Amino acid sequence: MNLPPVVSSTDWQAARDALLAKEKEATRARDALAAERRRLPRVRIDKDYTFDGPDGKAGLPDLFEGRSQLLLYHFMFGPSQDAGCDGCSMFVDQVGHLAHLHARDTSFALMSRAPLAKIEAYEKRMGWTIPWFSSFESDFNVDFGVGPEAPQPDVYQDGESFGLSVFLRDGDDVFRTYFTTHRGVEALGSVWTFLDLTPLGRQEEWEDSPAGYPQTKPYEWWRRHDEY
Repeated sequence: MNLPPVVSSTDWQAARDALLAKEKEATRARDALAAERRRLPRVRIDKDYTFDGPDGKAGLPDLFEGRSQLLLYHFMFGPSQDAGCDGCSMFVDQVGHLAHLHARDTSFALMSRAPLAKIEAYEKRMGWTIPWFSSFESDFNVDFGVGPEAPQPDVYQDGESFGLSVFLRDGDDVFRTYFTTHRGVEALGSVWTFLDLTPLGRQEEWEDSPAGYPQTKPYEWWRRHDEY
């Protein structure tokens, strides 16, 4: 293994400072991208979809659980499979307590085309409690580019693909505002990276957001998950 050289503390600090300048530049670039993402146009979802969920039948507006924003992970789990995708499972293992997203008016849910009975069995095996719905009886996955016959170059498990869609609810209307997949998904997992994908963002005063967007002081809304 060709490891980096051993240097003095002084030389290490100089190298670290040089790298830190590049890291800060990358952080500012990510903030600028998030600001641009908050200004993306949106598309209205006019089609009615029906899903099977833990509490029975549900439509897309029900997945918001009364909140304004929804992060929906398209989990690769096809009807003929007995277990969910290993990579998607690793992703869900990294999702933190949903109370922190809820505090920013944002819900999180999973969607797969496997029948609900298979989903619930796998969910129990994995010990997850994130709301998980089956789109088995609808063409939702195809319409959103992650199912059989969808124009996706990389598919797996019954023609499924994966990704994360972001939705905004305005009254009775639901809009899709963002989608990412592949390398765009692997860096996600924290409340911050998830909120940076939403149209309202972290909702903190330092953010470059359109006029009138809800914003509070940084840190002011942070809580332990049992204190909200």
